[in-house]
Amino acid sequence: MSENIYEIIIIGGGPAGLTAGIYSSRAGLNCLLIEKGIFGGQITYAEHVENFPGFPQGISGLELGEKLSEQAQKHGLKTIPAEVTGLELQGEFKLVKTTDGNFSTKALIMAGGATRRKLGVEGETRLTGRGVSYCAVCDGSFFQGQNLVVIGGGDTAITEALHLTKFASKVTIIHRRNQLRATQILQEKIQSEPKIDFLWNTSVSAIEGADMVERIRLVNVETGEKSTKQVGGVFISVGTNPDTDYVKGILPLDENAYIITNENMETPIPGIFAAGDIRHNSPRQAVTAAGDGATAAIYAQKYLM
Repeated sequence: MSENIYEIIIIGGGPAGLTAGIYSSRAGLNCLLIEKGIFGGQITYAEHVENFPGFPQGISGLELGEKLSEQAQKHGLKTIPAEVTGLELQGEFKLVKTTDGNFSTKALIMAGGATRRKLGVEGETRLTGRGVSYCAVCDGSFFQGQNLVVIGGGDTAITEALHLTKFASKVTIIHRRNQLRATQILQEKIQSEPKIDFLWNTSVSAIEGADMVERIRLVNVETGEKSTKQVGGVFISVGTNPDTDYVKGILPLDENAYIITNENMETPIPGIFAAGDIRHNSPRQAVTAAGDGATAAIYAQKYLM
């Protein structure tokens, strides 16, 4: 078999992709996993993961990613650090184009996950890395004693706000609605944290500052009232976008560009599967992503047979 031809190629090294790699490599298949970032995916940004089975005391997201990667490679999974740039269908083969060359496979498992969504407001791009961040675990320690804001109302936003209380003098959660979308246990934790307050029914219209973030412009979505707030840092947590740009026009996507599959993780194109956060209606949890990855690998093996 050519060194660039594999029985299964997996795109993405998060819990879905790594679990698919464990199942595929244990089955003795010639399998390649392509990951453009860090093994573990989005879970590596979590300081403490309490809901992944097998870790009653919890585990850091980074360590969980490392353990999954170690387990997959122990069984012979090949990996390369590269970004996928395109996909081409060539009969029963799928040609995966990457920044490190092209690779061909009969069975493809897409587990590329999703990236943090941007607000799309003035100043956001210019001040990214200069007070604008998408990862509190990565950057929180740079903001000792500062007044910070977290934008968003889901589980990730609340988890990030709680983490930032270790460093900030004050953390304000800004949310477009008048109630959080986060799970009840997280809401209970945050209500008892004295460093955290809320700005409800509010959106950010601009992020301002010369060389670093200095203030944000706010709009009350109900009254239209405008205001400004002095801040030292802005942490944005408003959801994710799936990494599916390179398959538009090839695979069916939902209205938010997530890949549509059946319960076997199969797309309408034979031999192409999707698993984890990249998939339509995914709960976007590490444990369900791992389950998706196992399912995709099992049905990919059946497809090859």
